Amino acid sequence: MGRLVKPVKTADAPIDPYLPQNGNRGYRVSRYELELTYKVFSNRLTAKTVITAVTTETRSRFSFDLAQNLQVSKVSVNGARGTKYAHQNSKLIVTPATKIPAGGVLSVTIQYNGNPEPIKGLWGEVGWEELDEGILVASQPNGAASWFPCDDHPSSKASYRISITTDSPFHALANGALVRKQIRASQTTWVYEQTEPMATYLATIQIGQYERRQVGATPVPVFAVHPPRLRASFDVDFGRQPEMIEVFGKLFGPYPFDSYTAVVTDDELEIPIEAQGLSIFGANHCTGRRGSERLVAHELAHQWFGNSLTIGAWCDIWLHEGFACYAEWIWSENSGGQSADRLAANAYQGLARKPRDLVVGNPGPELMFDDRVYKRGALTLHALRNTLGDDKFFELIRQWTAKHRHNTVSTEQFTDLASRFTDTPLRSLWDSWLYQQALPRL
Repeated sequence: MGRLVKPVKTADAPIDPYLPQNGNRGYRVSRYELELTYKVFSNRLTAKTVITAVTTETRSRFSFDLAQNLQVSKVSVNGARGTKYAHQNSKLIVTPATKIPAGGVLSVTIQYNGNPEPIKGLWGEVGWEELDEGILVASQPNGAASWFPCDDHPSSKASYRISITTDSPFHALANGALVRKQIRASQTTWVYEQTEPMATYLATIQIGQYERRQVGATPVPVFAVHPPRLRASFDVDFGRQPEMIEVFGKLFGPYPFDSYTAVVTDDELEIPIEAQGLSIFGANHCTGRRGSERLVAHELAHQWFGNSLTIGAWCDIWLHEGFACYAEWIWSENSGGQSADRLAANAYQGLARKPRDLVVGNPGPELMFDDRVYKRGALTLHALRNTLGDDKFFELIRQWTAKHRHNTVSTEQFTDLASRFTDTPLRSLWDSWLYQQALPRL
């Protein structure tokens, strides 16, 4: 039985200056096992999380990220009695009864409950969000702690088992493959297994009055999860996803997961959001007019750039968003739309009319999701493509996704790899596009 003690101060330096309160030292997580019981209409969550990790140093206590509004009731480490814990300032600090040597197993079981709510920050509200009937979870960049204790930083990737028990009329979805579904009286338990390593912000659950159906089979199974009323519109708006996966697979390398799912909520959403193996859209993106196909391509591309290859530090966000934005242009020119050259010229004209007070390679936390990071990141890739030529450019991208599949990446790793594809020095290209505020010539 865990014992509550007075909070203690930790002196660890921030892992990432963009999110100085997030992430923790002293261990590396290899697996999360979440058992969630959720009552939709009262927004009540009762949960148990088992975190399996390996210690990287000997220390007396370990911390985890967990929203302060969730109440911790019990904590144990490696099944032993005498574990102490404190929960303050959205940090759960756990003190094992005996010290664990470096390289030792750290298995922490945490029981907690409460009414989850989004985490407020520079980017609005992220994490757990109630819908009219159900919930969605969109945690980028720091919302994972709104619903489970974790090491909430993109460099910390692990496998997951997520069990959701909720009211039977509702469909519950999480990352990975559905390995078990059990109906008991008025509740249904859904168990998902995500075997490929996943960053915490990409972990998600979606609950709603949904139907699930397969809408594609090759090159990987493609699924739709949406309210029944949106079936016909979905087939128009999202009908070309299997073709997108085929085009991106040819140019970017094989799709990195076993399947892909597009979720459409019954509510409207300002923007869609990616999670590992799936993407979440609002009903406003599903109108039957194919008006959001650019966004459909963008979110799909994140399965390569963001989910399989995940940045180790938020300053490199262009490696996610610039690549996904460029994938929009790639899809356009491979599906009968405008060429990447034309779309690049349009984006350049748009940037020329905006303030030039942003450095794409290190935009700062306030601006890391600014549209200029997306567009200028894509233009950086287009400039690189024009320098290398199509054959070398796409071979570089395929090597990039293969070499770092299911791992973390940095801008330095990408620029180093790119340098092997030309005898022409690329430093001026990187300096002018990524590290100068002035807009270079296209």
